Amino acid sequence: MSIRLRLTLWYSGLLAVTLLVFGVAVYMFINWNTYNDLKEQVRKDSESMRINAMMFFNTLDLNVEDRGILDKDVYIQLVNYEEGNVIRQSRNLKTINALIPFPEHTTNPDRAFVKYKLNIEGKDYSMIVYQRPIVINNQLVGLLQVGAIPYNEEKFMDGLRTTLIFASLAVVLIAFTVGLLIARQALRPIGQVISATRQIEKGSDLSVRIPANGPKDEIGQLVDTLNTMLARLEKAYNELDEAYKAQRRFVSDASHELRTPLTTIRGNIDLLEKMWSRAKESGASAAGEGLRLTADHWEMSSEAMSDIAAEAKRMSTLVGDLLALARADAGYVMEKQSLPLLPLTEEVARRAGLLPRSADWRIGDLSKLRDVHVYGNHDYLQQLLFIFIENAFKYTPNGYVELRAVRKDGHIGWIIEDTGIGMNPDEIPHIFDRFYRADESRGVTVGTGLGLSIAKWILDEHGGSVEVVTRENEGTTFTVWLPIDFSRRDDSTIMVEADHIEE
Repeated sequence: MSIRLRLTLWYSGLLAVTLLVFGVAVYMFINWNTYNDLKEQVRKDSESMRINAMMFFNTLDLNVEDRGILDKDVYIQLVNYEEGNVIRQSRNLKTINALIPFPEHTTNPDRAFVKYKLNIEGKDYSMIVYQRPIVINNQLVGLLQVGAIPYNEEKFMDGLRTTLIFASLAVVLIAFTVGLLIARQALRPIGQVISATRQIEKGSDLSVRIPANGPKDEIGQLVDTLNTMLARLEKAYNELDEAYKAQRRFVSDASHELRTPLTTIRGNIDLLEKMWSRAKESGASAAGEGLRLTADHWEMSSEAMSDIAAEAKRMSTLVGDLLALARADAGYVMEKQSLPLLPLTEEVARRAGLLPRSADWRIGDLSKLRDVHVYGNHDYLQQLLFIFIENAFKYTPNGYVELRAVRKDGHIGWIIEDTGIGMNPDEIPHIFDRFYRADESRGVTVGTGLGLSIAKWILDEHGGSVEVVTRENEGTTFTVWLPIDFSRRDDSTIMVEADHIEE
């Protein structure tokens, strides 16, 4: 339901309730005033009548003098309670052949108005009756009833009720129609806002602007604010898009351009190292001209080659990381298949024991990985696990680094726990940012700060997640979660494995 229709319905509903309350109040006031005049007239007529009542030898002589009243639209009836019947009626009451109901014999009733229903010639009429008790010696002996049929009053009230109902309906209908038109005109700028935002949503054209032709009211100010915001968004988007494209081109081109010379450098260094080692063993000179290399020269050359090799290796790693991130930015799609996770993890655990480290390497319980498959890329999953293990070795100068497995619901997890330097928990949201290093100010370790960024990309590509628990100077625990691939298993196997899920 549109806001235009809701506003109109609220407005019409409020108007309808107001008219209902007003109409009921007017009707009740006019009804009371109209019938009150009639009641007052009937009461005066009743009080003006003289009643003659006498008891002779236990016989009641009851009569009423109604001179000057019989010609009016007033109906008179006299009831004798001693005989229990009506002893007199006015001529007009006799003419319509009607009997006014009267109450049973009670003691000293009060004078009051009563409304009775009379059937006159097959039609029901209401009669307002003023009842005046007749008392002799504190004993009720009779009752004078003076009534009037409110023909004109009821006709008037019926007409008034009909008029109020139809007039209220007409006013509400007119107000609804007019309100709908007014709301449509007033909310037209909002429709233009929606149209413009939909054009932006469907494409990337931020140059679309909302027409501002209306008055400078609240909606006009909203349109101006949105147009200003769109202009700033367009400018920022264009600048960011250009910068992002330039960054992607630079990273991709630099990675590809640097890989070839780095590979050549590393190959030549390995060749020189082999040649000089042979020359040292044979006692020949490096140039082959009989000039012998001293031990110091050999030591200096060896150190230089080691430094060059280390730097080349570090630059090669950096280039590989940049290439991986460039692929991630370019939307690289990994080739995936269903993989058994236990052999993959055991291979990584074996190779991790050969990495340079100062902490103990522990392989914990990996039984949760047995018969578990994940849908992913073998090489990238190995790289993912190596990143977390190498990161743990790097920040654990003493103590231990442990790898174990855990399973929960439909996910399998690697836990990499270390007792290293840890980090401030406030730094956790940033550790997966590119080039971010938690210990940069402390200078504890060397690195580029790209490893965890690559790990985060690999995890995202595999639909995984990571949990981090850390405390400064006490260590860090990474829990890497991957969704289990059940597609290779039959139903019975799934049921059996489900029994082993840890909560």
